[in-house]
Amino acid sequence: MKPSSEMRDTDSGSLGSESPATKSGVDQERIARAVREILLAIGEDPDREGLCETPARVGRMYAELFGGLHQDPRRHLRKFFTETCDEVVLVRDISFNSMCEHHMLPFMGTAHVAYLPGERVIGLSKLARVVEEVARRPQVQERMTEEIANLLVEELHAKGVAVIVEAVHTCMTIRGVRKPGSVCVTSAMKGSFRNKASTRAELMTLIYGNRR
Repeated sequence: MKPSSEMRDTDSGSLGSESPATKSGVDQERIARAVREILLAIGEDPDREGLCETPARVGRMYAELFGGLHQDPRRHLRKFFTETCDEVVLVRDISFNSMCEHHMLPFMGTAHVAYLPGERVIGLSKLARVVEEVARRPQVQERMTEEIANLLVEELHAKGVAVIVEAVHTCMTIRGVRKPGSVCVTSAMKGSFRNKASTRAELMTLIYGNRR
């Protein structure tokens, strides 16, 4: 494959306005203060031995979990190759962890990402990187699925894009209705995957065929 003359390596892109507390763009010190207040609010002693370092730990954890807010996943799709390919390109079972914005509890699962190339083909790992960065921000699964699909449509000019996300939501399994084992499935079909039943059926076979 020959790299396109339009290839741009923007992996070192700006994170925009950053808090002085951290280079990640997440104010860990502010989070630590807020966690301390939560501990007090639930009737705990934030100064006892087991909890005295918890606010700082949570600050570091949130910087990791929400790092995607300060990264542009498009940059991974702007390094492509010009190649003739008219068959489905699929990366399935991309694991991810995200945080539900409704209860600030994690949801986790797998994403299956496919596209029908126009002239632009990207490295397979880039699809996983896009999933990772879109997931690492306060999310709802439905929006996450659409965001990933729209990014591929806009940047790759693909003939078709399909994203299927399967996830377990702890806001359903450990609180509220408390139904362990429940799985939420969302999909976004664009172009040929939406318009052609045969193309969509081929995708479903590639993803699920050997598991039925």
